[in-house]
Amino acid sequence: MEQTLRMTVIGSGDAFGSGGRLQTCLHLRASGDEGTLLIDCGATALTGLKRYGCDPAEVAVVAVSHLHGDHFAGLPFLILDGQFRRRTRPLHLVGPPGLDDRLHQAMEVLFPGSTSVTRRFAVHVHETPPGSDLTLGTCHVQAFAVDHQAGAPALALRVTLAGRTIAYSGDTAWTDTLLTVADGTDLFVCEAYTADRAVPGHLHLPDLVSHAAQLRCRRLLLTHAGPSVLDQPLAPHLTLAHDGMTIDL
Repeated sequence: MEQTLRMTVIGSGDAFGSGGRLQTCLHLRASGDEGTLLIDCGATALTGLKRYGCDPAEVAVVAVSHLHGDHFAGLPFLILDGQFRRRTRPLHLVGPPGLDDRLHQAMEVLFPGSTSVTRRFAVHVHETPPGSDLTLGTCHVQAFAVDHQAGAPALALRVTLAGRTIAYSGDTAWTDTLLTVADGTDLFVCEAYTADRAVPGHLHLPDLVSHAAQLRCRRLLLTHAGPSVLDQPLAPHLTLAHDGMTIDL
């Protein structure tokens, strides 16, 4: 039987909870697969996973686009939740160079002493520079450089699982790299942060719209919307993600 892939939008918001939305986190589950995968893990991710019935203990891989808190700061909570729930499944964290050090710092700031605790499960950090790719079990992750400042490289990601490929822009100003990232994918989840004025390092909706005809993806889904995007109706051909949304691919 052919596998299907379900994506649950755990968090679709920006760093500031605009519109009451949780921070960025996408949950991928393949039919018949024992583990699940997250794309980004913002500070509210653990709350969102439990809200929408996605067991954190089943998360096998987390692919992180960049090292801002609304995209990776849920990792300490995910790890400690596994510790206190006696998790045994290994956890693989994939992200840009600097992820290992930044995670160590975040855990010590939030939960002093937590990095020296012996746990029942291993946490493996895989740093993927722009232009690299990595295969973990049935999951393949490709990393692309984008235009966003985070104190470490910011990445757009292509994730292939169960024969489906999802592209994710992360946070970035428009760059033609996104045409390559989205090319031939089943779904492109793309930032649409502003509509009224451009902000450096973030996707301005008019810039995305002006390039939409060049995107060769089966489906486009907007996310990470700021107030100016949430406060206006979108064109009928544009779809904005919301917390709890599910898409079957």
